[in-house]
Amino acid sequence: MANIDSKCKLCRRAGEKLFLKGDRCISQKCAMVRRPNTPGVHGGTPSRNQSEFGKQLAMKQKIKRIYGVLEKQFRCHYAEVKRQKGVTGDLLLSRLERRMDNVVYRLGFAPSRVTGRQLVSHKMFTVNGKRVNVPSFELHVGDVIRLKDTKREKTYTKNRIEILKEKKDVPVWLDLNSEKLEGTIMSLPARGDIGVTVDPQMVVEYYSK
Repeated sequence: MANIDSKCKLCRRAGEKLFLKGDRCISQKCAMVRRPNTPGVHGGTPSRNQSEFGKQLAMKQKIKRIYGVLEKQFRCHYAEVKRQKGVTGDLLLSRLERRMDNVVYRLGFAPSRVTGRQLVSHKMFTVNGKRVNVPSFELHVGDVIRLKDTKREKTYTKNRIEILKEKKDVPVWLDLNSEKLEGTIMSLPARGDIGVTVDPQMVVEYYSK
């Protein structure tokens, strides 16, 4: 079953912004600005003596929430990277960052990953000239994601195009061409590129039990 908790509560529970609501998260309306304490009757009371397993579980939940991935799909991502050579935790983050819905968000075509997922599902983009409507589609270095010409006259798209012209915070592993309305995967993303402090090795330890 999908997690239907308030996105703001999820951020407050994590104790930091997870940027789940897009533009609102960088405004004064953000719940972490107005009420930074944890949700609940005893909000603000830190948890005591959390076990190592509890910390690992919390980290797994945090990463899942950032990318909006449910447990079954998250396990699939983990199973895939575990078979690859390299540091499993870093490979997991790299794979999550290169999901189609996340890249749409990172490039600025969407204000949040949730919206990015909707846009991909609505067949708004192509990858290397081919239509892709699967949010979990994994992108690779050299891939070019482009907003379809037939979608550029929509009211939403016109508004985002104006925002793209001023966008300055595109991650270093991506290249945005705001005139052509396309982005290119220039390199593999690193752990420090996601903007939120996480320790993917704790996820590896959690699943290794």
